[in-house]
Amino acid sequence: MALPGLVISTEQGQLTGSGLEGFYRSGRRLLSRCVLRVAGREPLAVQARMVSADRARFVATVRASADAGPDPDVVVERTRHADGTEHITLRSAAARSLRLPVEVSLGTDLADLGAVAAGRAGPDLPAYVHDSGMRWSSPTGLHAVVAADPPPLDALGAAGLLRWEVELPPGGSRSIELRVRLQGARQNAYPGSGASGASGAFEARAEGDDPRVQALLNTSVADLRGLLLRDPEHPSDLYAAAGAPWRCGLAPAEALAAARMLLPLGTRLALGTLRTLARTQRQGKGPAAGMIPGPLRDAGPHLPPGSTGIEATLQFPVLLAEARRWGLAEQDIAYLSPVAERCLRWLRETVGDGIYLADSRPGGPIRAETQAHAHRAAVLGADLLDAEGRPGAGGLRQWATQLRAAFREDFWVEDRRGGRPACARHDDGRPVPYLGSGAAHLLDTGLLGAGEFAPGLLDKAQTEQVARLLGGRAMDSGWGLRSLGEGELAYNPFGHRGGAVRVYETAVAVSGLAAAGFEREASGLLRGVLAAAEAFDFRLPEMYAGERRTDGSVPLPHPAACRPAAVAAAAGIQLLTRLAGIRPDAPGGMVTLRPVRGAPLGEIGFTGLRVAGAPFSVRVTRLGLAMVEEAAEGLQLGA
Repeated sequence: MALPGLVISTEQGQLTGSGLEGFYRSGRRLLSRCVLRVAGREPLAVQARMVSADRARFVATVRASADAGPDPDVVVERTRHADGTEHITLRSAAARSLRLPVEVSLGTDLADLGAVAAGRAGPDLPAYVHDSGMRWSSPTGLHAVVAADPPPLDALGAAGLLRWEVELPPGGSRSIELRVRLQGARQNAYPGSGASGASGAFEARAEGDDPRVQALLNTSVADLRGLLLRDPEHPSDLYAAAGAPWRCGLAPAEALAAARMLLPLGTRLALGTLRTLARTQRQGKGPAAGMIPGPLRDAGPHLPPGSTGIEATLQFPVLLAEARRWGLAEQDIAYLSPVAERCLRWLRETVGDGIYLADSRPGGPIRAETQAHAHRAAVLGADLLDAEGRPGAGGLRQWATQLRAAFREDFWVEDRRGGRPACARHDDGRPVPYLGSGAAHLLDTGLLGAGEFAPGLLDKAQTEQVARLLGGRAMDSGWGLRSLGEGELAYNPFGHRGGAVRVYETAVAVSGLAAAGFEREASGLLRGVLAAAEAFDFRLPEMYAGERRTDGSVPLPHPAACRPAAVAAAAGIQLLTRLAGIRPDAPGGMVTLRPVRGAPLGEIGFTGLRVAGAPFSVRVTRLGLAMVEEAAEGLQLGA
């Protein structure tokens, strides 16, 4: 994957046109069938592995000599790239020269990914011989072209077949390259190796006692690079697509969340995401003026779908405020501050004379998670407005104080186990008392100056109880945080917001728990996700089943999950960097370190992080002590 390029293959290496298999570009399947035959038969697959986020390698064997016995004497290696290239290499171990017919059967339907996923792809289109390969055309004017190098000896359009006669001397090798491209459609720029500077957007490295740390960081960074897109009209602005294969485009709330978790790696992605979404902000007058638009999102079995537009509007000023702390340039802050101010004005005007930010639909529930996002936006937004000399900070702080007092009374449900926060309230005041991963957002209060976190919606006793709940067996599956507690009504371990583990919310919980001093609970969730990451070859999906972890078990994949996903890859990075407890204040010229003192993964060191626009390296010892090894000149270490 290197968006907008994507390839989906089975471990056999052949593309047969089944299911989602194929080469895709900008959501369009350019090639659904690519079946290789050597000496009249399909090679026997022996290995398949990811080489990098944008490249996979398939190895197969052929017994080409009649007297070879049971041992194969030809190795067939296929290296498949997300940019639409496939290299096929044949290597001979035979004692004599071989002359082998090599055939590649090609086909496509030029179907949209959504239609393929829904089983509505349609039949293969007719193929036509074109230059050194094949060409297919759709009724809508799109064309897929496959070019071969070297050109084939024969090309049969009716069968979509390319054929070569390959001479292999003893110990020799020959290669064929296939390249598929789309014609007739506008495409987003590909910011990987083909665009200057983007592939170097994240340069962080990790090492330590636990070898999984380096593997998770490297894979997460590679996956995020593969998910980067840029608008051709604004090529300097990068943002992360939501995930592959289902959502290879911009999802505003998730793009902002991913950029926020990646601030330790630099502010470039935050800047590109903010600038991209600033251009979508609704202008003019009316109840939606100032909002960042976003689609509805399923909220689980106990709540109606929620507005990701509300979430994105509240995340925008938070990301800008925290990017400022990490070292975003002042001219960029000045450019984006009016957009953040309009987001905050929308918040205050929508709340009006009330206390809570209501649902987007009349009569809808008042969600606890939304109040957490709103409170964080108000507190950090007020800090940003003051810093930029813009009005409105006082009113935001006053409302945030009122919200805290009301929330602690209205959203807390007492029970025999010490109580719990309601996930929502009906408009008549009745609580929705179910416990889910949305409670983790109550601990995510946001970073202010001098290394201090903002106050939260919960008081000290409530925070302690939420920490116990999130670290308890009902919520901690052993693989991460369940989206709905085990034992709750309508719990389903595969419910994507009804019991499955969501990596993003787990990372939010780990960070919030660690910041509040609940290191045992944070460490348990962290170890669970790290174990799950290992089972998924360190390419974390956005979610997986919330079934209880037992000895010898592995996490069950969710069939509808994106893998990779921007928020999951970014969460993997946040889970690791959170161990160092980096709290920057670039405008104040300082950085504070509050590492997780229990050092749950032993000694760990990071290089290539970014604070105040300069490289930043830090090491945490087995005793939980943090040491800065590289930092910007003049940056002071806070107490």
